[in-house]
Amino acid sequence: MQKRLTAEEYIEGILAGNRIILSRAITLIESQLENDRLIAQKVLEGVLPQTGKAIRIGITGVPGVGKSTFIETFGKHITSLNKKIAVLAIDPTSQRTKGSIMGDKTRMEELAHDSLAYIRPSPSGNTLGGVANKTRETMLLCEAAGFEIIIVETVGVGQSETVVKGMVDFFLLLMLSGAGDELQGIKRGIMEMADAIAITKADGDNNQKAKNARMEYVHALHLFPPTANNWYPPVLTCSALEKTGLSEIWQVITDFENQMKGNGFWKKNRQEQSLNWMNDYIKQYLETQFFSDKYVKENLEIIANQVLSEAILPIQGASILLEKHFTGLRSSKI
Repeated sequence: MQKRLTAEEYIEGILAGNRIILSRAITLIESQLENDRLIAQKVLEGVLPQTGKAIRIGITGVPGVGKSTFIETFGKHITSLNKKIAVLAIDPTSQRTKGSIMGDKTRMEELAHDSLAYIRPSPSGNTLGGVANKTRETMLLCEAAGFEIIIVETVGVGQSETVVKGMVDFFLLLMLSGAGDELQGIKRGIMEMADAIAITKADGDNNQKAKNARMEYVHALHLFPPTANNWYPPVLTCSALEKTGLSEIWQVITDFENQMKGNGFWKKNRQEQSLNWMNDYIKQYLETQFFSDKYVKENLEIIANQVLSEAILPIQGASILLEKHFTGLRSSKI
C-alpha cells in the first residue's frame, strides 16, 4: 500500500518534476473524497505561483479525423524542439458502467515513451460534453511540473468544444477531406471558435482533395465576421503519416501567441477564463449540495413521479424541492 503523502510532499514532488507524484496528485484532485479534496486544495494553492506560463492548446475534430495520431506526431515535433509537452486526453466514460476506455497511452505509444512528454488519460465522467471535471486543475499541476505546452484532446461529441475553448489559449479544429461536401456535418459555431483549421491526412491520393477542402474552408471563413482580437484563422493541411505541415501549424500557434500577447487579448482571455472557472465551481458546488440534501434525497423520487403523472408541473416540482432545501439550510443555522 502506498504511503499517503502530505500536501507539502505533493508540492515538492510536482515542482521537482517528479512524474509519479504528478500522476498521484492528478488522481488526488479527481477524487470525490472530502479529505482528498481538502489536500488537493492545499496542493493547488501551493503550486499556483509556478503556473500560467504554458501554452494551452485545445484540439478537436470529427470522428475518424485521426486526433490521437495527429497529436502523437505533433507532440513528437514539439519535443524535437526540446520543449516539454503534456497531453490531457479525455476518454469517454460509459454512463451505464461508469468505466472508461483509457486507451490513449496505447494509441500514442511512441509519444508516451518520449522523455519530454507526459500523457494523462482521464475519464470524462458526467461532465458536459466529455471534458474531464478536473481538467483545469490538471493543467495547473502540469504547468507547475515544468511542461511548456499543454494539449487538451476532446472526445469530439459536440458540446465539449465549447467547454475546452473556455480553458485554452489556442483552439485547433481538425477536419477531413474527401467526405463529400466539405462543409456538411460541421457546425458553424465550432468553426467560429477555431483559431486555426487543419485538414488532416493530406498525403498520397488524398493530397489534392485536402488542397480542395482547404480552399472551401478558406472561402467559408471569409463569410464570418472578424473576431474581436483581429486574428484571422488560417486553414492548413497536414499529414501525420508523412510528418508534413506540422512545423507550419506550430508556427501559426507561435504567431497567435505573439499577436495576442502584443494586443493584450492573451491576458484578457486568461482573466475571463478564471472568472468562468469560479462561476462553474459555484454552480457545481450548489448542485452537489442540493442533491446531497437529506430532504431532497428522500422526496426526489416522489416529486419526480408526480411530474411524470402530470399531477404537478415540472417547475412546481423544482420549486417544492428548492424551497424545502433552502428552508432546511436556514433552520439548521438557527
